Amino acid sequence: MVERRIDLVYGGGSLGLMGLVSQAVHDGGRHVLGVIPRSLMPREVTGEPVGEVRAVSDMHQRKAEMARQADAFIALPGGYGTLEELLEVITWAQLNIHHKPVVMFQVLELSVGLLNVDGFYNSLLSFIDKAVDEGFISPTARRIIVSAPTATQLVRQLEDYVPEYDEITAKLVWEEVDRLTA
Repeated sequence: MVERRIDLVYGGGSLGLMGLVSQAVHDGGRHVLGVIPRSLMPREVTGEPVGEVRAVSDMHQRKAEMARQADAFIALPGGYGTLEELLEVITWAQLNIHHKPVVMFQVLELSVGLLNVDGFYNSLLSFIDKAVDEGFISPTARRIIVSAPTATQLVRQLEDYVPEYDEITAKLVWEEVDRLTA
C-alpha cells in the first residue's frame, strides 16, 4: 500500500493483523483512518492510536463511514465481524448500492477483495461457489469477490477489476445508502 501510495481506511483497532497493517501503512507515511464504535475503543485500541481515529456511535455507522471513505474493500483473515462486514459489502455491490468511481492508478468501481492468506478463505469461496451452482447466487454476483493469496496480487486484481451489473440491479435506486456512501 505504501509503495503504491494507497491510504488506509479500517476498523480502527490497534490489535491483530489490522493493527500491524495500520502501523506499517502509517509508518510508511500514508494516511490512516480508523473508524471505531466508541464502545469498542477500550477493547480494540491499546496504547497510542494509529493515525486518525474517528469514533462513531455503532457498527452500522462504522460500516457506512468506512464505505463513504474507502476506494475498495479488502478482507484479511478474521472472525465473525470480518465475515459480517465482508458479506454486507458484497451484498451492497450485488444490489448496486456502491458505484462511485475510485482512483487507484486508474478509475475503478468499488470491489471486494479477499486476501486469502494460506487458503484461509477457501471454505467460504467453496460455499459461495456451491451457492452459485445451486442458483442462489448469480455468476455475475460471484465475480464481485476478488481473491488472491498475496497483497501484491490482490492489489493488481483490484486495479484491473471491472464491475458487472445485471439488468435488474443496474436500475435500482438506493437513496438512504447513497446518502451514506456518497
